[in-house]
Amino acid sequence: MVVLKFGGTSVADRAAMLRLVQIVRATPNPQVVVVSALGGATDRLLGIAAQAGAGDADGAAVSVQQLADRHFEVAGVITDSALRAEVEGFLTREFDQLRRIVDALSVLREVSPRWLDAIAAAGEVCSSRIVAAALTSEGVGATWVDARRVMVTTDAFTAAPPLMEETTRQAQAHILPVVQAGRVPVIGGFVGATTLGVTTTLGRGGSDYSAAICGACLDASEIQIWTDVDGMLTADPRLVPGARLVPQLSFAEASELSYFGAKVLHPSTILPAVDKNIPVRILNARNAGAQGTMITASRPRTGQPLTAFASKRRVTVIDIASTRMLMAHGFLHRLFGVFEKHATSVDVVTTSEVSVSVTVDDVRRLPAVMADLSAFADVTREDDMAVLCAVGEGIAGDTTVLGRLLQALGPVPIRMLSQAAERRNITLVIPDTELPAALARVHEAFFS
Repeated sequence: MVVLKFGGTSVADRAAMLRLVQIVRATPNPQVVVVSALGGATDRLLGIAAQAGAGDADGAAVSVQQLADRHFEVAGVITDSALRAEVEGFLTREFDQLRRIVDALSVLREVSPRWLDAIAAAGEVCSSRIVAAALTSEGVGATWVDARRVMVTTDAFTAAPPLMEETTRQAQAHILPVVQAGRVPVIGGFVGATTLGVTTTLGRGGSDYSAAICGACLDASEIQIWTDVDGMLTADPRLVPGARLVPQLSFAEASELSYFGAKVLHPSTILPAVDKNIPVRILNARNAGAQGTMITASRPRTGQPLTAFASKRRVTVIDIASTRMLMAHGFLHRLFGVFEKHATSVDVVTTSEVSVSVTVDDVRRLPAVMADLSAFADVTREDDMAVLCAVGEGIAGDTTVLGRLLQALGPVPIRMLSQAAERRNITLVIPDTELPAALARVHEAFFS
């Protein structure tokens, strides 16, 4: 069984929908299709929630109507008139419900995480319904499966972890029979529900995660992530135009690259696939004949120490200094407990005898974090920094990599430098303004 996940650009309009149909038709059965919301729809829905929270009922109503109009236009790809009428009725009900929610929240001027999920989920619910009908109308028998009946999660709204045992049971009860009947189940990604049936979401980028979870629950032979690029590249092509395709990666390399900024793959996607050792293939829906990138538990040796560079812009460095660190136990536990308390993730960490430096890319709770840290240490922040990460299974066996990397960087000031215990990556923190030139130089040094 193959799980095919199509991102927002792959379902953005009628032309994209028709490309999706051709890809599904060309894929050997059996298969499961997981789809994102129409490109940009989730951002629009979150904007509608913000308008409601601000009490802008009129503005929210206009935005809902514009989004509804777009979905009805895309639904025009359904050539079977009876199926199209059925989907249009479904869309009418969904957007009427969305209007009622938004109207109520505009009066309350408050959008709780639970209601934010109820609004955000509408994108995948509607897109998956359109895709199922579009496939059927083009001769590919498909059945829509409501993700809220399959993906069982906790009630941690806006980023709800899946309950794997319950989800496996639901997937085998609602998806597997469709496959066994010779049809293609179509399910929306990103969306789930609690054991009580309350709508949740898995967090931004969660459609990839949904696909991997479905693959793990159904013991898929492969998970395909269809996006708008040819696969994982040796660097961000927006910063390095000469970046090249990486035909094969290990799970560990892909996880490092996605964590440190490679946008092709959501970091959490890898986890269910790793657990079941399911290969993940990244493919381009606009160029279906391209080779793509295969991600497996291990990969053949290439003779190159590095596989690719990842980069993350606009990060903040936090310096925590205190003489209490010297010869003291429990200090780091207390320090990282503050970040845990405020649900703020740390990316890179370096330490000395009396100081710790960390990077964060989510600064929403940083004032509170710094206030708590200031109770027992001197704390400063430096914004507008960037992370540059060199990743490769060959780093551990090549003692020259770090020297070559530093030589290629030249005069670029290095704020932090870290190497993981597995010696699979070397991570540097540099000024954000230096990143484009620095990335171009190190890429030239290793991939010219």
